[in-house]
Amino acid sequence: MGPKLADSVDGLRAAGNQSFRNGQFAEAAVLYSRALWMLQAQGCSNPEEESILFSNRAACHLKDGNCRDCVKDCTSALALMPFSMKPLLRRASAYEALEKYPLAYVDYRTVLQIDDRVVSALDGISRMTRALVDSLGPEWRLKLPSIPLVPVTAQRRWDSVPLEYHKEKAKRKFRETTTSKGRVSSAGDVERARVLKEEGNELVKKGNHKKAIEKYSESLSFSDMESATYSNRALCHLALKQYKEAVRDCTEALRWDGKNVKALYRRAQAYKALKDYKSSLADISSLLQLEPRNGPARRLQQEVKQSLN
Repeated sequence: MGPKLADSVDGLRAAGNQSFRNGQFAEAAVLYSRALWMLQAQGCSNPEEESILFSNRAACHLKDGNCRDCVKDCTSALALMPFSMKPLLRRASAYEALEKYPLAYVDYRTVLQIDDRVVSALDGISRMTRALVDSLGPEWRLKLPSIPLVPVTAQRRWDSVPLEYHKEKAKRKFRETTTSKGRVSSAGDVERARVLKEEGNELVKKGNHKKAIEKYSESLSFSDMESATYSNRALCHLALKQYKEAVRDCTEALRWDGKNVKALYRRAQAYKALKDYKSSLADISSLLQLEPRNGPARRLQQEVKQSLN
């Protein structure tokens, strides 16, 4: 009889992957950490598996805005499997968020040595070049750290691997392109997204917030431009006391609709639970500018002010 799902490295990684897909990044990070601990406790050398787990946990840190831990985990992943694509890209994104532009540039450039078709690295190089010219002046190239030379063997290794990876990147690029122009991918995708969102709404009414999150996540995989879907998923995260995830979803909802009152209110609730009272009050203030007579918002404002005293 084989091991139970949660009692094996593969099972923990699979559970972490599912949590990540559901937008539960903190939970996914815990599962990846348990898998790492179990793998290391077994004492068997499996650098590729260990590197993947570090890289996956880094993705969770990046989604939660914990860029320093993302950098640490990506560096650990790369120490085990040098020139791995995903940890390089994730570390580059983290460095960029930390405004460590020279280091981000080096990682993006390293990725392009491995495969010069990776769209996110090409875009990253463009952004970093502008930022470095602004911050370091016309001689910025002379002030960069050394860029590692990727061996031909690593380039060949990735030539056969990224087909699936490129497909995913192409999908993301397509979504970004259509989003920036205010278009939807297809009528069929939008309709599928709508149906899944409605199924999520029904699950919320029944109090099944965990399953509702799965439905909303699936809906967003078909069309990620719906502010209300992010806001609804945030409500589920609040119900499950997953406050960081609620903040993230509300922020995404507001990116698509800056006047989404529910997203402002729910993010204010999440910030209050996280004891970030100033951010909570800022959201309530923005909400009350839109709806000055919003009773629940005024009550929440009083509660937050009392917590500050």
